[in-house]
Amino acid sequence: MDLSLPSEALNWRRRAKAFAEEHLFPHEIELEMNGSLPAATLDRLRRAVREHGLNGVNHAREVGGQGCSQLEQTLIGEELGKATGALWAIVPHPAVALKHGTQQQIDAYLRPSCLMERRACVAVTEPGAGSDPRTILTRADMRDGRFVLNGEKWFVTSGDVADYLIVHANVDGDPDKPTLFLVDKALPGVRIAREPKFTHTYVFGHPEFVFENVEVGDGQVLGAVGGGLELTKDWFVEARLQIAANTLGAAIRAFELANAWASERHQFGRAIRDFQAIEFMLADMAVEIMATKSLVYRVSWEIDSGVDRKLVHARASALKLQASEMAGRVLDKAVQIFGGRGYMRENAVERLNREVRVDRIWEGTSEIQRVIIGGQLRKRGTDIFTGWD
Repeated sequence: MDLSLPSEALNWRRRAKAFAEEHLFPHEIELEMNGSLPAATLDRLRRAVREHGLNGVNHAREVGGQGCSQLEQTLIGEELGKATGALWAIVPHPAVALKHGTQQQIDAYLRPSCLMERRACVAVTEPGAGSDPRTILTRADMRDGRFVLNGEKWFVTSGDVADYLIVHANVDGDPDKPTLFLVDKALPGVRIAREPKFTHTYVFGHPEFVFENVEVGDGQVLGAVGGGLELTKDWFVEARLQIAANTLGAAIRAFELANAWASERHQFGRAIRDFQAIEFMLADMAVEIMATKSLVYRVSWEIDSGVDRKLVHARASALKLQASEMAGRVLDKAVQIFGGRGYMRENAVERLNREVRVDRIWEGTSEIQRVIIGGQLRKRGTDIFTGWD
């Protein structure tokens, strides 16, 4: 059994690592202290993404992407996830659902998104609808040959910088007709209601959108009418895989910093790592990271090998659950090892500790992941998680 990483995957990791350390890390403190980055800085970072060839890594070259395998995307996400302030979001991942668009939609939305000429955001969650998509109230009614959208969406990540939205709505208000619509943000009736502040610092925002009699044609339906839930599920799977990679990177950076500090910091005449309390924390962090990394890489490889889509859905939930909760435990220990310094915002572990908290919530809470995993156990038995074919 050869578990070595392919040379091309290692090249992608080196490229992402160089980009993160050269272009993202230097802006972490500025972003944290000011809450945002100047427009000129963001423009330079976007150019740097293209120069490093990191644009559209999750889409095929034929549509302007880089054609990266899932394993390559994981290695890239791991390195980018080490940056605080969610600066990894500078590198866009056009939603996987876009590849199911018509040729006209691919040319108008997917290709320019891969080339960083346009940017999407995904609008699913509502004030009364989160984990249960059947409670979504945003609706699309056919009037005079056009769909008219009305509703409200919350937590629309990067909605402040996107120029179009992928909106999950129910046609005729029917929860059995969930449908995705491509909605240009400049259309009449689309407005941002507010931009709430959150625990973490994020390079972009998570605004709340209101849609008031927004008219779109048939050509703005992504996929088929009634097919929106399956496309949204595919997007959730992709997002969960990315979260697993990002949180793995965050945990590794925190662990490395804490390990170095444990040697540097002296108390009672010796390095604090010489005290068993610290040594055991470092040991637990090392094992948790090693186990999670093995799992994330394995599932990425399985996806590239063509594993069944339903298995991918189940294992993406397992990855997201394990990686996000592992990162929370590792970051908590890192803060503890740093002591008071670990509570200062100028310290990367403090920032990462706040930022990984949301990874147990968005794109499906830890509890929802357990529901999915439990359902798969009932349907398929334990071998889906314990077996190795």
